[in-house]
Amino acid sequence: MAFSPLVNQLIEALRVLPGVGPKSAQRMAFHLLEREREGGHKLAHTLSSALKQVGHCEQCRTLCENRLCLVCEDGNRDHSLLCIVEGPGHVAAIEHTGGYRGVYFVLSGHLSPIDGIGPEEIGMHELLRRLQSGQIREVVLATNATVEGEATAYYIADVVKSKGIQATRIAYGIPVGGDLEYIDGGTLAKALADRSNI
Repeated sequence: MAFSPLVNQLIEALRVLPGVGPKSAQRMAFHLLEREREGGHKLAHTLSSALKQVGHCEQCRTLCENRLCLVCEDGNRDHSLLCIVEGPGHVAAIEHTGGYRGVYFVLSGHLSPIDGIGPEEIGMHELLRRLQSGQIREVVLATNATVEGEATAYYIADVVKSKGIQATRIAYGIPVGGDLEYIDGGTLAKALADRSNI
């Protein structure tokens, strides 16, 4: 069905979001236009402000609107413990646990030579500068448990160890409350291989 030019433009604009296909974009557009115009105005204003004002923290590269993010500014954090993640969403996930008191370095994704993504594209130059500050005693590698994430972790671990800094990797295995019967084979094999003393 053909819609007016502006409705079509709105539908297409909403499709830039990850996981939003034509039908989802159409539903969102109709919802904003039919039931939530005030919310649509607020969304447009906030999106415009965020696009103009949000940049990257000069120290960890997460998203923020100041020179340094709240974590990097926090004097109560352990600034000698550096957790390396693939994106800002991973910082939020780790912070949500409440169990980590160090600081972060946010890569711009992971290494993927087939896609032309090498060390410079993920921010290795900035990471090296951070490591050479002499403040870091341990680097926690918290990249995804994918082939690319593992390759990125191993690459960074080699660099970190060459600087005389301890490199650790987050553990993988059985989720809390998980039933072994329903755990996939790869996760179970990793949990068995990385078992620890109790």
